[in-house]
Parts: sequence; C-alpha cells; structure tokens
Amino acid sequence: MTQIEAYIAEHEQRFLEDLKGWLRIPSISTLPEYAADVRRAAEYAAGQLRSIGLDNVRLIETKGHPLVYGEWLKAAGRPTLLIYGHYDVQPVDPIELWQTPPFEPTIRGENLYCRGACDDKGQTMLVFKALEALITTEGGLPVNVRVLIEGEEEAGGESIEHYVRSYPERLTCDAAFICDTHMPAPDLPALISGLRGIIYTEVEARGAVRDLHSGTYGGIAPNPFHALALIIAGLKDARGHIHIPGLYDHQREAPAQEQRFWQEDPLHLAETLREEMGVAQLSGEPEYPPLQRIWARPTLEIHGFVGGFSGEGAKTVIPANGKVKISMRIPPDLGLKAEEVYRLFERRVKELAPPDVEVTVRKIHAGEGVLVSPEASVIRAASAALKETYGREPVFIREGGSIPIAALFNDILQVPIVFMGFGLPDDNLHSPNEKYSLKQFFRGVRTVARFLQLYGAGA
Repeated sequence: MTQIEAYIAEHEQRFLEDLKGWLRIPSISTLPEYAADVRRAAEYAAGQLRSIGLDNVRLIETKGHPLVYGEWLKAAGRPTLLIYGHYDVQPVDPIELWQTPPFEPTIRGENLYCRGACDDKGQTMLVFKALEALITTEGGLPVNVRVLIEGEEEAGGESIEHYVRSYPERLTCDAAFICDTHMPAPDLPALISGLRGIIYTEVEARGAVRDLHSGTYGGIAPNPFHALALIIAGLKDARGHIHIPGLYDHQREAPAQEQRFWQEDPLHLAETLREEMGVAQLSGEPEYPPLQRIWARPTLEIHGFVGGFSGEGAKTVIPANGKVKISMRIPPDLGLKAEEVYRLFERRVKELAPPDVEVTVRKIHAGEGVLVSPEASVIRAASAALKETYGREPVFIREGGSIPIAALFNDILQVPIVFMGFGLPDDNLHSPNEKYSLKQFFRGVRTVARFLQLYGAGA
C-alpha cells in the first residue's frame, strides 16, 4: 500500500462525513425558495477547498447562483488541469417514493442514499479528497490545478457559460476533467468518448380567456390539452421516430468501430438497462440497436404537463391554457447546433398546432454535444489509472446525457476533456432514492489521485 492509499484508508470515515455534511444542504437550483441553501452549498464547497490547501479560493458572484473557484499552481513545468463539478441538485418529487428523507444521507447495504449522492456532490467530493490526499502526503500536487464548481448545472448552466465566454484567460489550462459520468458496471471501468447535447422547452397552448364548464361549452370550446396531445403525437410516432423536417439533413455516420460495438453489444449493456428499468421490452426506433438509440440518436421526451385539474375526484373543466415540458437530446453526429434544432422544433410545433388555439414555444436551456479523441495524453493517463485501480482496461463508450459545459470548454478553451466518473446505471439519478456506491466513491478517490500522478509524469 502506497502512502497515499494508506492516507485514504485511514481517513475514509472523515471523507464520508464531509460528503454527508454537503448532502444535507438542499441545494435545488431550479426552485427559487432554495436560493439560500444553494449558496450554503457553495460556501461548503469553498470551505472544503480551503481545508485541502488550495489558493485563491473564493465565490464568484453571478446573476444566478455563485461559482466556486480555487487553484494550486505551484507545479512548475507541469500541465494545468481544469477540474469541473456542480453542487446543485435536482428536485426530489415525488417525495412519497423516497424510503428515507431525501436530504438525510442514509447508508443501506453498501450504498449511500441521498439527493446529490452521485449527481454530482459525491463525484465532486471524491475529487476534492484525491487532491487532499496528494497535498497532505506529498506536500503538493503533481500537476497545476484550477477548480471551478457551479450551482446551476441542473438549471441550464447560464452563469458558468457567461463566465467562461467572458473570462477564458482566467481558466487557462491544458486539459479539463469532469467527474459527472458513470460506468456500465461496478467492475467495468469506462471513459466517456461522447455526450449528446440538449434543448429543454416549454410549449404553451391557450384557448378561452378562462376555464370553462365542459357541459356548457364542450363541443365548441378549444381545449389546449387536446391541442398539446395532437402536437406531441405529430412530433414523435408510436415507434419512436421523430418527425421534424430538416432534423436529419446533416447527420454524419459514426466510425465503423463504434457502429460494430453498438450492434454487437459485447457487454450486454442493453439487457442490463432493460432489467434495471424493470420493463418487458425496450422502446424506440426498432431499426437501430439500443446502444445507438441512447448514445447517438436524437430523442424527444415529455417531462410534465401543467394546467387544468389534476386533483382527486372529478372537475369537468376545459382549461384555458396548458403547458407541456419537452426536451430533445442532440447527438454530435447530427451536424446541427442546439439553436438550429430549437428553431426546427419551434417551427414544427407551430405547424402542428390546431387553428383554434394560440401556441408559444419557450426555450428554457440548451447545450451542445461533444466527442472526445482517446489519443490525448491526458486520456491515456486516465485510462492507465483506471486499469491500475480496477485491474482491467477501461472501455470507451458514449453517454446519452448532456453536460453543456463540456462543449463550452471544448469550443472556448480548446482543450481535451476527460470524462471519468464512477456512477452506476442504477444510481437513480434525478429519481427518488438516488444513491452512490461507497465502494465506487473510495475507488474513485484512489483512481483520481493516481490519474493526477500519471498525468503529471507525462504518462
């Protein structure tokens, strides 16, 4: 056991308590009533960075929630790594499905249950602890480090986007590291080679000036919910095909090696996902293999309806207006920017809208997809670290989710990005009973520490 490994083993309980303290703060960025808690979570992160020994630690004020910054730039002649994470979390509804309170970290078996346990406080904290282990045992870091943590990732990331675009010189680096992804299985390490982009929208249909009695007005009154149902059915059919003209006009083919992997699915990832979801069969475009559907095909999903009557019992009301929240995931192979997809989406929604309602489309947030080359030296260092910790070569896979900041780092800073996370497919991200494997947490600390050593040594 190395000195670093011995230090991590000795301090595991304290590391865990530090994570629990952060998890107890309900930093829900999308709900205004939690603004004070979001700030407390930012201050907690800053306190962690100061205790580790980073310099120039501060909150960066924005129009929204603050960013957290810290740096350690004393490794002369070594590369500089920009480390990103986020301290905000998703809402907890439906709260009645949680087995234990969502902001009281609870250990059951080998897992820690709490909102944010994996996404992304647990993953960000393990990076903090890797930095601590290196600084304490070696007196410093093998590379220069800038840490930038945001509080709006779950709400679109507008503030960090403005900061990166406005002050790229403050983030000068040779590579970026994002620990906000997952592995296919506990003993199958992975590096993410691609992410989809996203547009998140709200479509509103308006009919009469007020809610109406369906007995008096039914048959002549426009119904915004029916209009929204027609729009949704026109956007995507029962077999999962998206019907938006122009969406596929610029699509590029993925490399043949990736296509073979998707078709053969040698790791049986599709079956694992089906079992994890608890469904009899997978949905989506049947002419494409499941892995291609979740990693490299666009999606259109409905997230919620607003309006009308949704309480217990009956109320025969024709709502005056209704809203539906719709997102699209945009693979980088599609050849379109998020804004271009949004314009196509908006045009199609208005084409499908019945003439008796007024329909508006609002973009809530958007982000681009990204592809990563596995040939960069920083990627090789990450791969070697995973192999040492897990005892096998990592696989390179895509992920269907979106991390908008990744494309921004790629476009503005023009540096390679390491997507190395330690989440698992059944961690219930964005759902009740979110969890994080304690084994993965501590493995992650060890892996990140080794990654930094190897990157600093030029591996």
